[in-house]
Amino acid sequence: MVPDSIDLSRIKRALVIKLRHHGDVLLTSPVFQVLKNHAPHLEIDALIYAETADMLTQHPAIRAVHVIDREWKRRGFVIQGAQEWKLLRTLDKRHYDLIVHLTENPRGAWLTRLLRPDYSVAMKQSRMFWNSGFTHTYPLPQHTPRHTVECNLDALRRLGIYPTEAEKKLVLIPGHEAQNKIDGMLAQSGVTARKFIHIHPTSRWFFKTWPAARVADLILELGRAGHRVVLSAAPAQNEREMIVAIKERLKAPVVDFTGMLSLKELAALTSRARLFIGVDSAPMHMAAAVGTPTVALFGPSGEHQWGPWGVPHRVVTSTHPCRPCGNDGCGGSKVSECLTTLPVERVLAAANELLAQT
Repeated sequence: MVPDSIDLSRIKRALVIKLRHHGDVLLTSPVFQVLKNHAPHLEIDALIYAETADMLTQHPAIRAVHVIDREWKRRGFVIQGAQEWKLLRTLDKRHYDLIVHLTENPRGAWLTRLLRPDYSVAMKQSRMFWNSGFTHTYPLPQHTPRHTVECNLDALRRLGIYPTEAEKKLVLIPGHEAQNKIDGMLAQSGVTARKFIHIHPTSRWFFKTWPAARVADLILELGRAGHRVVLSAAPAQNEREMIVAIKERLKAPVVDFTGMLSLKELAALTSRARLFIGVDSAPMHMAAAVGTPTVALFGPSGEHQWGPWGVPHRVVTSTHPCRPCGNDGCGGSKVSECLTTLPVERVLAAANELLAQT
């Protein structure tokens, strides 16, 4: 037990802040469950960006999800100021006893000072203003890479709260409405639950994607083996164009839900699949959260920090000695050779290994 661990019996309300992208937010979901398990009386709220809300809504350990809408800034100073003030008043009325800030975003540090909780914890930074604003700080991993889930849970360990392995599971609730919609879409498409492979080949960061030609070749090989494939992608134009390029290379129609699904519906679709295949992206983390075996292709990003969590999986990587580099493509070109050179045969072999287990 750490010498300055907190007494959870004295805490009534906690706020967990994670102002990052969809996958980052989803990977915080065990933090809420661990807090609730160790202090069932706690009312736990979340503060995240509005577009990521579906990652945490309906989480059984969360009382309320507060959001910051990045559109506020685009609507002008007056509207932004009014919305920021309204949010601050809402949070202040909650009288939080504990704030857990899980990123380096300075907004969380300012909010912690303004809300004046008894206890607050964040990653240690080199800035004195930052460190003095929290009652507890903890270091980031320096040498050995650790999964992001474990790094998030370090905030609780610093407070004297130690999770069990069973408590580290991701939590993502699609909800009945999303599940019913997906069941209807699958039935209309002639696809049976647990009898198809879900492939989401795109990412908002295209330097993380596998070439369309290789995705198409993979689908053809899976089809020859008798597997049905369902495709999905976000409605962004570049993602739609990649799906079109994939389908142009196929000899038969494929079920395609590109641009048709909300995040909750995407999670529901993946939960109905026998296997998920994708790249380092939020949908890959969603697949792990709903318990679907996952094949993940990794290039410049690190699988030790960002790989599928808590689910049977295979990670396919190249042997390039320079990876993971974290760059947006080789030389900043938006094209990652460690991904473009991955052979179809290796991805197919990984898929077959997992399919043999289901």
